[in-house]
Amino acid sequence: MKRTSFIAAAIATVMLAAPAYAVGCSNNANGFNTFKKQFAAEAKAAGVGSRGMKALANAKYLPKVIKFDQRQARYFKKAGRSKTNINRHYQKSLKNMGGLQNVRSKMKRMSSFLNAIEKRYGVQKEVLVTIWGKETNFGGFTGNIDTINSLASLSHNCRRAGLFRPNLIAALKILDKGWIPRSKMRGAFHGELGQTQFMAANYLRYAKDGNGDGKRDLIRNSRDALASAANFLKSKGWRAGGSYQPGSANFRVLNSWNESTAYQHTIARIASQL
Repeated sequence: MKRTSFIAAAIATVMLAAPAYAVGCSNNANGFNTFKKQFAAEAKAAGVGSRGMKALANAKYLPKVIKFDQRQARYFKKAGRSKTNINRHYQKSLKNMGGLQNVRSKMKRMSSFLNAIEKRYGVQKEVLVTIWGKETNFGGFTGNIDTINSLASLSHNCRRAGLFRPNLIAALKILDKGWIPRSKMRGAFHGELGQTQFMAANYLRYAKDGNGDGKRDLIRNSRDALASAANFLKSKGWRAGGSYQPGSANFRVLNSWNESTAYQHTIARIASQL
């Protein structure tokens, strides 16, 4: 999940750090070990502790992550070009979620909790369940790519280093905090984590304890994941109970969640059918 609202802050963070450490980039594996050594200085200055520093030192370059990033960029650009392509994306997403009846069943099963967080954050339950279903099939598959390796590879790559480097630092801090064990920090190709697929910087900033156990486990706990998604959307300006259809203020907030036009239309359309 790529959050455009975060890009400006991400680039600013890198620009501030750049004069001190001037961490280079490459479009292949060349220089990856040098990159890690240079980036370690930036990570340490940002407050990353020993656990995170060790994970960075042991990070491995993943060529498949770079190939996926390039392929997905082409796909989403094409998906949003026409109503036909947007509709195709909607149909494929709904099929992957098991159809409307399955989505309704998930929403009904957690109705008490969903009603409570809708009241607290103002984000409609049908929107939250649709995001949950689209991102990971309701927690059925949260990804199996090592997050540190993925983010380190993308941070080394020149295409969008400004987006991924702050997220790499955030992921290292999450390890320091002990929120996720190193062995469990696995997610999607771009480093998205948990049942609603948070980028690490958003995890660090917006994660909530949804079930009252004192933890913020977005990978194994659906209540934490849904409460965190609601908190994120509220923080980005979601208007309680307002329309989320195209042209509305809330629809524009969906752009903060995912910049893909096809994605935004799919969320709005499925949610409206629930």
